[in-house]
Amino acid sequence: MLGGLGGASATALATLGHGGAAAAAPAAEVAPVAFDLDSGNFIKELIGPFHPPRDVFANMDVTLLHRFIHYSITSWFDATAPYHPTAVGVHSRLGRRPSSEAATNRNKTIAALHANYQVVKRVEPLGRGPAFRDLLISVGLDPDDESEDPTSPVGIGNLAGKAVAAAALRDGLNQLGTVGRRYNPRPYGDYTGYRPVNTAFSLTNPSRWQPQLTTHNRRHGGGGGDLGIYTVQQFVTPQMRLIKAHTYRDPGQLKLAPPQFSDHTRARDYKRSVDEILEASAALTDVQKATAEFFDNKILGIGVSVGYAAQAHDAQLDLNDWIHVLFTSSVAIFDALIAAWHQKAKYDAVRPFSAVRHVYGSRRVTAWGGPGVGTVHDIPADQWASYLNVGDHPEYPSGSTTLCSAEAQAARRYLGDDVLQLTWPVRAGSTAVEPGLTPATDLELSYATWDEFVRTCAISRVWGGVHFRKTIERSIEFGTQFGDLAYEWVQRRINGDVD
Repeated sequence: MLGGLGGASATALATLGHGGAAAAAPAAEVAPVAFDLDSGNFIKELIGPFHPPRDVFANMDVTLLHRFIHYSITSWFDATAPYHPTAVGVHSRLGRRPSSEAATNRNKTIAALHANYQVVKRVEPLGRGPAFRDLLISVGLDPDDESEDPTSPVGIGNLAGKAVAAAALRDGLNQLGTVGRRYNPRPYGDYTGYRPVNTAFSLTNPSRWQPQLTTHNRRHGGGGGDLGIYTVQQFVTPQMRLIKAHTYRDPGQLKLAPPQFSDHTRARDYKRSVDEILEASAALTDVQKATAEFFDNKILGIGVSVGYAAQAHDAQLDLNDWIHVLFTSSVAIFDALIAAWHQKAKYDAVRPFSAVRHVYGSRRVTAWGGPGVGTVHDIPADQWASYLNVGDHPEYPSGSTTLCSAEAQAARRYLGDDVLQLTWPVRAGSTAVEPGLTPATDLELSYATWDEFVRTCAISRVWGGVHFRKTIERSIEFGTQFGDLAYEWVQRRINGDVD
């Protein structure tokens, strides 16, 4: 559905709808859409094609991006729980409606859309607020109806959505930017006191994270960049590790072995890790480049996959199932993020670009030489760059791999098999890193099973030059547990087995 998926929506489609659409028309001019509230699936038919005019979160900033997605999907779950025989909401308990009110999808859809709108208005209003308002109008709903009648679908939706949004504002990610300061708030700003041991200009500890000096691409007004202006990375939302998880009490209880392979005092292991990165860089193919970009974009790789799996099982799923499988996946990702960020802060591990420079200095190496250059044999190691932009956080574990593994296991558990059936077309010359050049011809990325998807997600981080091979191997195993934990936790809520 996102980008013309033709019916296969997914986690990221929950009010994300990233894409360049024109600014929304005034409410009075919103055209109605052909959607049947009684029989339609709002996730596939409304949320999937939804395209707001602007994006507030970048597609690689997964803590910010998925937090918004998670609260949106949670609002669906909580708003439809009263229409389910046994389900209990996460942030609200609004009683049980008569089964006759759940005979069609109408009441559940109305409640879910109003709940989602309440979350959008409070968690991400700038990019999606006006467009989501128009979405409600297009199906005959009134976005200005703030009623809180717990016996009506609008009231249930508003109550559920407001409760979810209230939880978001106090979850610890500092959305309002007011933690520890009274004036000039810094939304999502760090309040933990994290400081890197290295600077962008000096690698004093080659085992630890070094912020990268990068071009400035986020100036006022959302411009694409400012030529000649550079900035230094900051660890994005290190406070993510302090958010309360759904499925465990303390992320420290979920063990992950130290990354000895990037410990510079183990010189042989350290060099082997670096050489594996350079070997992958030198051998990059068009398919590998396109794949690396697909998984780096969290709206695509992680975002669309669960929807494809649900679509592959659509004949056996009703609207409740679509909501529940997406919610299970979302819980898995959310809790995996908390644990991954705990480990990232704990180990504060070096990224490959720093390690390459530490091992080889200015010596010439064989590697990808930059956009449009291809593989070269004389690039000074201190001029080497990864194919993908490096994330603004330490290397270990791999967030992308952990999340791919978590959502895969969540979907497997809910749907009962490993079937995915995801295909994604890539047009010639459409890559972001090498536009107009790569791939040389049209190609298609295809993942028949979750196992294939997870393994490819993992190795794509090595192809992209942003994670070591040993990191991705461990991250697969680390991530799987969150799928199991999420499935069991969500099933208890669906069955009403909660205090």
